[in-house]
Amino acid sequence: MGDVSVGGGGRRRPRLAVDLSILAVIGVLLLAALGAGAGALYREFYSPSAFVLRYLTMLESGRASDALAMPGVALDGAELSAAGLPPTASDALLRSAALGSLTDATIVSEVQDGDTTIVKAQYIAGGHAGTTTFRVASNGLLGVAPTWRFAQSPLAVMNLTVLGSMSFDVNSFLLDKRQVSPDGVDADPVAPVSMLVFSPGLYSISVKTAISATPGTAVLADAPMVNVPVQLQAEPTEEFVSVVQERVEEFLTACTTQQVLQPTGCPFGFVVRNRVEELPTWTIVQQPEISIVPDGAGWRIPDTEAAAHIDLEIRSLYDGTLHDVAEDVPFLVNGTIDVLPDGTASIRLGGSDLG
Repeated sequence: MGDVSVGGGGRRRPRLAVDLSILAVIGVLLLAALGAGAGALYREFYSPSAFVLRYLTMLESGRASDALAMPGVALDGAELSAAGLPPTASDALLRSAALGSLTDATIVSEVQDGDTTIVKAQYIAGGHAGTTTFRVASNGLLGVAPTWRFAQSPLAVMNLTVLGSMSFDVNSFLLDKRQVSPDGVDADPVAPVSMLVFSPGLYSISVKTAISATPGTAVLADAPMVNVPVQLQAEPTEEFVSVVQERVEEFLTACTTQQVLQPTGCPFGFVVRNRVEELPTWTIVQQPEISIVPDGAGWRIPDTEAAAHIDLEIRSLYDGTLHDVAEDVPFLVNGTIDVLPDGTASIRLGGSDLG
């Protein structure tokens, strides 16, 4: 009986060793799977890359206020000044209505750089491919999960100079210089206005008013904490030129009602060295073809040729004979046009004789 007992125990030991080995392998596989799952979870939800992608996804979906609320995005005047940016930059464009199209955002790389992580992303902004690099730093833990903040805000500053108009559109969002300038209603019409913008973002700027318009221009803000200079020159609309043409013609026609040799305040006149027997009569025989060119904050009418006609009767001081005078008098018309705060235009005309 003893022999049987010993023999049976010897057969069970190898099986037990095999079972334990299998369990050990299963344990290693489970740990590896758990580790891989945790790594994937970290990369997708808790890594610096995930933090940046979350910011870009908010911009893609037009959630400007949520993007602005992410740690490290918002800036105050002191931070702007310390970065060499205008401390009074307006936040008027940090809203959903002013965002352009942003799609296909993906992370290209993530590299550790001391206490910060450099995350590079690529995207399509308004149909244009772009890349932007972000700096991300630790923001502590939420339970056992790491949280992050932008070590460098992804905002930039657009310094926009618009000539020929106080109002302009940015991505179809209408603004007025007096709304975004720190000087308010006293804003200098030719001075640039500084506005914070999200980076990345494509910003299309245009002017479309009854007086002036532009075909528009676009700028891609693709780098954080930089100045983005933009200058736009509006051109007069056909409607504006037509109205000025009409007003000039009305003014010159009114000048012809003055039956004097030198109509007061008018760009034409006539000189005689004899006695005028009958009051002169004037007509405009060639109205000027008005053009308008930009002139700083306003507009200018360059020298334009025109002609008046005078009819009068004079008596010679030498022999007393009468003479009828019928003569065309060429002259130049010019002027300046100021756009008033209420959007109307003030025209000041000048000119001189060509004779």
